[in-house]
Amino acid sequence: MPSLNPYLSFKNEARPAMEFYQSVLGGDLEVSTFGEYEGMVQDPNENDLVMHSQLTTPDGFVLMGADTPTGMEYRQPAGISVSISGDDEPQLERFWNGLVEGGSVTMPFDVPPWGGRFGMLRDKFGIDWMVAYSPAS
Repeated sequence: MPSLNPYLSFKNEARPAMEFYQSVLGGDLEVSTFGEYEGMVQDPNENDLVMHSQLTTPDGFVLMGADTPTGMEYRQPAGISVSISGDDEPQLERFWNGLVEGGSVTMPFDVPPWGGRFGMLRDKFGIDWMVAYSPAS
């Protein structure tokens, strides 16, 4: 069965970002660096940058990320958000509180006109998130 997973691009911040997401969401983080694979970067100073990382959480989330080496164009993410939703309000509130640490609130995690709870934030690494709580029917 195929899966759809967010893949986040960073400029020299993939490791601290992915470790931050692991601290918020839990799970296992795998990290590979450019230096582990011969010829992957032209600047040896970039050997420790993240070529690929994958966070797999106990809830079944899979979040991937990597650094963009100097030889490739980096564009800061825009026009897209990572969304977490569900019916476990305390868990979603914990995710919200963790993700917003050091970031900024775009829309408070509060009761929207359609019910439940919803909020939007930009985390300290510039990634936009939406958190939505919908009570179980």
